[in-house]
Amino acid sequence: MSKNKKTSVISVQDISVTIASFDMDDYICITDMAKAKGGDARAADIIKNWIRNRSTLEFLGT
Repeated sequence: MSKNKKTSVISVQDISVTIASFDMDDYICITDMAKAKGGDARAADIIKNWIRNRSTLEFLGT
C-alpha cells in the first residue's frame, strides 16, 4: 500500500479549507469549516452537535 499524501487549501466563500489526498481518496477538513462558522473556541461544539445529528448518523451508517 503506497502512502501518497498531498494537502492543498481551497477558498470557499473567503474561508480557507484544507483538502488532504491519500492515494486516490480526498478528505475535507471539517474543523476548518467549523472554525469559520463559530470561531476557534466553538469549533469542537459545532462538530459534536453535527456528529449527534440523526441525519449524519444515518448517513454514516450507510
